[in-house]
Amino acid sequence: MPSDWKAEPAGLLPLGFEAACYAVGKRTLLGPIDCVLDSTPGVHLVLGPNGAGKSLFLRLAHGLLQPTGGQVRWATEAAACRQRQAMVFQHPVVLRRPVRANVEYALGLRGLARAERHRRSEEALARAGLTALAARMAPVLSGGERQRLALARAWALHPDVLFLDEPTASLDPAAAAQVEALIGDFRARGTHIVMSTHDLAQARRLGGEVLFFHRGRLLERAPAAGFFAQPATREAAAYVRGELFW
Repeated sequence: MPSDWKAEPAGLLPLGFEAACYAVGKRTLLGPIDCVLDSTPGVHLVLGPNGAGKSLFLRLAHGLLQPTGGQVRWATEAAACRQRQAMVFQHPVVLRRPVRANVEYALGLRGLARAERHRRSEEALARAGLTALAARMAPVLSGGERQRLALARAWALHPDVLFLDEPTASLDPAAAAQVEALIGDFRARGTHIVMSTHDLAQARRLGGEVLFFHRGRLLERAPAAGFFAQPATREAAAYVRGELFW
């Protein structure tokens, strides 16, 4: 089904982190972070070992969490930001209703008319290869199908910026390839991707720019090719070599 939407991330980005921190009690889990994500084409790849702060960084960026110190600021006002971004998690939540209804529910929250909800949901399910499963109850889908459903919901929202938190971490290679293909579709529409992943081969394929985190700090930021060829920090070099370190 044809689509005429085109993302415009330049109107939403840059997204600035200004001494942004996130703490629980007296323990600082992330930060302080000072960086700016702009609309340069490509993918911002958020890398680092478990516990590095990748998911916290994405949640602060998306607005699911508020910093306990410093600021996270979009180029435009907050209400517009919420309408122009989306996020997909490693283990996406699905509603206990059919696949199509999961997509239409997200569109209903945006206040779209019934006819437009139907049109967008049909387009999104076709793009994700889920048309044949539209009437199936979402909770019985496989892991890969659930992830494609989450991406279909995001597609239907026509986001300018899409946050992905390890979207292929629990998937087999075939399902991961399908998800990567959908990510490519978003990029072709102009959606800016900010994505965390533990899969270094995937990160090399996607390219773009790497933000490397360790122990809650942003230690390194570089184009992906340069990061993998010659990491600038000891911690990043160990991570690229696949070494365990703390």
